[in-house]
Amino acid sequence: MKKVIILLFTCLFYCSFVMAEQMPMDALKGPINEIVSVFEEPDFKKNPDKDQIYKKKVIKISKRVFDFTEVSKRVLARNWRRFLPKERKEFSMVFADFLSSTYYDKIKDAYKGEVVQYLSQEKLSASKAIVKTVIPRNSTVVDINYRMILRKKKWRIYDVNIEGVSLVKNYRTQFNKILFKESPAQLIERLKKKRVEDVFDKKEAEK
Repeated sequence: MKKVIILLFTCLFYCSFVMAEQMPMDALKGPINEIVSVFEEPDFKKNPDKDQIYKKKVIKISKRVFDFTEVSKRVLARNWRRFLPKERKEFSMVFADFLSSTYYDKIKDAYKGEVVQYLSQEKLSASKAIVKTVIPRNSTVVDINYRMILRKKKWRIYDVNIEGVSLVKNYRTQFNKILFKESPAQLIERLKKKRVEDVFDKKEAEK
């Protein structure tokens, strides 16, 4: 009888833990819905003077859903070792601002009220997963896959793949070229001034 009680308690505890664990797709939906709600605010396109206010909102949400330290490590790859600890921290912060700002600038005019459709989620390991989504646009759809990592019990994005093009790989190629001739400090300064090739522009040119 005692064994049965222990078994039931263990099962109940395990089931409660599983139910409490947030799934990757759920972690993604909230922030994306928040960003969409920003672009659906009545004054969004009617009042250009508030552009910086909306941009700050989107950047704040992006920093919550992206693991920019992980993104930074992946875009720099082997070059990460060239950065001093304080440079790594600064790069992660500056790159977060740069990427979030670029994202905002590109979608603010492109957004036409499309609804994000969540297709599936797949755990690649205990701490990594991929969430597949599409955005219907005219007579076609835009495939966007989010690669996510579990850190401190929270799922966060570390790469975005848009129609087969990885954001991390694109910036890694650019940064490798820059760091071949310049120092980590110079790359950080480029990002501060947004003097790197715009991956989103490149993607549009490839269509």
